[in-house]
Amino acid sequence: MCCRLEFWVVILLRLKVEDMRALIQRVSSATVSVNGRITGQIDGGLLILLGIVQDDTTSDADWLARKIIGLRIFSDADEKMNLDMMQTGGKLLVVSQFTLHAQYKKGNRPSFIRAARPEVAIPLYEFFLQTVQQLTGRLPATGEFGAMMEVTLVNDGPVTLMLDSKNPE
Repeated sequence: MCCRLEFWVVILLRLKVEDMRALIQRVSSATVSVNGRITGQIDGGLLILLGIVQDDTTSDADWLARKIIGLRIFSDADEKMNLDMMQTGGKLLVVSQFTLHAQYKKGNRPSFIRAARPEVAIPLYEFFLQTVQQLTGRLPATGEFGAMMEVTLVNDGPVTLMLDSKNPE
Protein backbone atom coordinates (compact mmCIF):
# COMPACT_ATOMS: atom_id res chain seq x y z
CA MET A 1 0.00 0.00 0.00
CA CYS A 2 2.83 2.37 0.87
CA CYS A 3 4.54 2.02 -2.52
CA ARG A 4 1.28 2.65 -4.43
CA LEU A 5 0.70 5.87 -2.50
CA GLU A 6 4.24 7.05 -3.19
CA PHE A 7 3.76 6.24 -6.89
CA TRP A 8 0.63 8.41 -7.12
CA VAL A 9 2.22 11.25 -5.18
CA VAL A 10 5.11 11.29 -7.67
CA ILE A 11 2.66 11.21 -10.61
CA LEU A 12 0.62 14.09 -9.16
CA LEU A 13 3.75 16.15 -8.53
CA ARG A 14 4.81 15.69 -12.15
CA LEU A 15 1.49 16.92 -13.50
CA LYS A 16 1.62 20.53 -14.56
CA VAL A 17 -0.99 22.69 -12.90
CA GLU A 18 -2.69 24.80 -15.53
CA ASP A 19 -3.22 28.37 -14.47
CA MET A 20 -4.43 31.74 -15.60
CA ARG A 21 -1.39 33.99 -15.78
CA ALA A 22 -0.91 37.71 -15.69
CA LEU A 23 2.34 39.45 -16.50
CA ILE A 24 2.03 42.85 -14.83
CA GLN A 25 4.18 45.84 -15.69
CA ARG A 26 4.04 49.15 -13.88
CA VAL A 27 4.12 51.73 -16.66
CA SER A 28 4.39 55.46 -17.15
CA SER A 29 2.50 54.97 -20.41
CA ALA A 30 1.31 52.12 -22.62
CA THR A 31 -0.54 51.79 -25.91
CA VAL A 32 -1.92 48.85 -27.87
CA SER A 33 -2.71 49.13 -31.58
CA VAL A 34 -4.34 46.86 -34.17
CA ASN A 35 -3.62 47.62 -37.85
CA GLY A 36 -2.33 51.07 -36.93
CA ARG A 37 -5.48 51.92 -34.92
CA ILE A 38 -5.05 52.55 -31.18
CA THR A 39 -7.48 50.31 -29.27
CA GLY A 40 -6.22 51.07 -25.76
CA GLN A 41 -3.98 53.61 -24.10
CA ILE A 42 -3.06 54.66 -20.57
CA ASP A 43 -0.83 57.43 -19.21
CA GLY A 44 0.18 55.61 -16.04
CA GLY A 45 -0.73 52.47 -14.15
CA LEU A 46 -0.50 48.80 -15.01
CA LEU A 47 -0.15 46.95 -18.29
CA ILE A 48 -1.53 43.44 -17.84
CA LEU A 49 -0.76 40.66 -20.30
CA LEU A 50 -3.38 37.97 -19.55
CA GLY A 51 -2.97 34.31 -20.53
CA ILE A 52 -5.81 31.80 -20.11
CA VAL A 53 -5.75 27.98 -20.25
CA GLN A 54 -8.56 25.51 -20.93
CA ASP A 55 -9.17 24.58 -17.27
CA ASP A 56 -9.40 28.14 -15.96
CA THR A 57 -12.60 29.29 -14.30
CA THR A 58 -14.21 32.52 -13.20
CA SER A 59 -12.68 32.00 -9.75
CA ASP A 60 -9.20 32.18 -11.35
CA ALA A 61 -10.14 35.43 -13.12
CA ASP A 62 -11.71 36.85 -9.96
CA TRP A 63 -8.66 36.01 -7.83
CA LEU A 64 -6.26 37.57 -10.36
CA ALA A 65 -8.33 40.74 -10.74
CA ARG A 66 -8.56 41.26 -6.97
CA LYS A 67 -4.88 40.51 -6.46
CA ILE A 68 -3.77 42.89 -9.22
CA ILE A 69 -5.97 45.76 -8.00
CA GLY A 70 -4.61 45.32 -4.47
CA LEU A 71 -0.92 45.03 -5.36
CA ARG A 72 1.04 47.66 -3.47
CA ILE A 73 3.65 48.34 -6.13
CA PHE A 74 3.42 52.13 -6.43
CA SER A 75 5.70 54.43 -4.47
CA ASP A 76 4.57 56.46 -1.49
CA ALA A 77 6.09 59.77 -0.33
CA ASP A 78 9.10 57.86 1.05
CA GLU A 79 9.70 56.12 -2.31
CA LYS A 80 8.62 52.73 -0.88
CA MET A 81 6.22 50.48 -2.78
CA ASN A 82 3.29 50.87 -0.40
CA LEU A 83 0.42 52.09 -2.58
CA ASP A 84 -1.96 50.22 -4.87
CA MET A 85 -3.24 51.53 -8.19
CA MET A 86 -6.48 52.85 -6.71
CA GLN A 87 -4.53 54.99 -4.24
CA THR A 88 -2.46 56.52 -7.04
CA GLY A 89 -5.23 56.93 -9.62
CA GLY A 90 -3.47 54.48 -11.93
CA LYS A 91 -5.20 53.02 -14.95
CA LEU A 92 -5.20 49.53 -16.45
CA LEU A 93 -4.48 48.29 -19.95
CA VAL A 94 -5.34 44.59 -20.41
CA VAL A 95 -4.04 42.64 -23.41
CA SER A 96 -4.83 38.97 -24.10
CA GLN A 97 -1.58 37.02 -24.40
CA PHE A 98 -1.83 33.29 -25.15
CA THR A 99 1.96 33.04 -25.51
CA LEU A 100 2.32 33.24 -21.72
CA HIS A 101 1.51 29.51 -21.80
CA ALA A 102 4.16 28.52 -24.33
CA GLN A 103 5.82 25.15 -23.92
CA TYR A 104 9.35 25.00 -25.26
CA LYS A 105 10.86 21.93 -23.66
CA LYS A 106 11.11 20.04 -26.96
CA GLY A 107 12.88 21.64 -29.88
CA ASN A 108 13.02 25.34 -30.64
CA ARG A 109 9.49 26.05 -31.80
CA PRO A 110 7.15 26.94 -28.91
CA SER A 111 3.91 25.03 -28.54
CA PHE A 112 0.78 26.85 -27.42
CA ILE A 113 -1.36 23.75 -26.88
CA ARG A 114 -2.03 24.72 -23.24
CA ALA A 115 -3.61 28.06 -24.17
CA ALA A 116 -7.41 28.07 -24.05
CA ARG A 117 -9.41 28.03 -27.26
CA PRO A 118 -11.42 31.22 -27.96
CA GLU A 119 -14.73 29.66 -26.85
CA VAL A 120 -13.25 29.30 -23.34
CA ALA A 121 -10.82 32.22 -23.31
CA ILE A 122 -13.09 35.02 -24.55
CA PRO A 123 -15.77 34.65 -21.84
CA LEU A 124 -13.08 34.46 -19.13
CA TYR A 125 -11.24 37.46 -20.57
CA GLU A 126 -14.51 39.43 -20.58
CA PHE A 127 -15.30 38.24 -17.04
CA PHE A 128 -11.85 39.47 -15.93
CA LEU A 129 -12.54 42.89 -17.51
CA GLN A 130 -15.96 43.11 -15.84
CA THR A 131 -14.48 42.16 -12.46
CA VAL A 132 -11.82 44.85 -12.81
CA GLN A 133 -14.55 47.35 -13.71
CA GLN A 134 -16.57 46.38 -10.61
CA LEU A 135 -13.50 46.74 -8.39
CA THR A 136 -12.25 50.04 -9.82
CA GLY A 137 -15.41 51.72 -11.09
CA ARG A 138 -14.03 51.98 -14.62
CA LEU A 139 -13.56 49.64 -17.56
CA PRO A 140 -9.88 49.04 -18.34
CA ALA A 141 -8.38 49.94 -21.70
CA THR A 142 -7.90 46.83 -23.85
CA GLY A 143 -6.40 45.35 -26.94
CA GLU A 144 -8.48 43.27 -29.35
CA PHE A 145 -8.79 39.61 -28.44
CA GLY A 146 -7.13 37.32 -30.98
CA ALA A 147 -5.76 40.15 -33.14
CA MET A 148 -2.14 40.78 -34.05
CA MET A 149 -1.35 43.71 -31.75
CA GLU A 150 1.49 46.14 -31.29
CA VAL A 151 2.12 47.06 -27.67
CA THR A 152 4.34 49.96 -26.71
CA LEU A 153 5.18 50.83 -23.13
CA VAL A 154 7.45 52.78 -20.87
CA ASN A 155 8.15 50.48 -17.93
CA ASP A 156 8.25 52.44 -14.67
CA GLY A 157 10.96 51.15 -12.35
CA PRO A 158 11.16 48.73 -14.05
CA VAL A 159 8.55 46.79 -12.11
CA THR A 160 7.41 43.53 -13.70
CA LEU A 161 5.58 40.73 -11.87
CA MET A 162 4.12 37.36 -12.90
CA LEU A 163 1.01 36.07 -11.12
CA ASP A 164 -0.39 32.55 -11.49
CA SER A 165 -3.93 31.93 -10.30
CA LYS A 166 -3.19 28.42 -9.06
CA ASN A 167 0.16 29.29 -7.49
CA PRO A 168 -0.66 32.22 -5.17
CA GLU A 169 2.74 32.94 -3.68
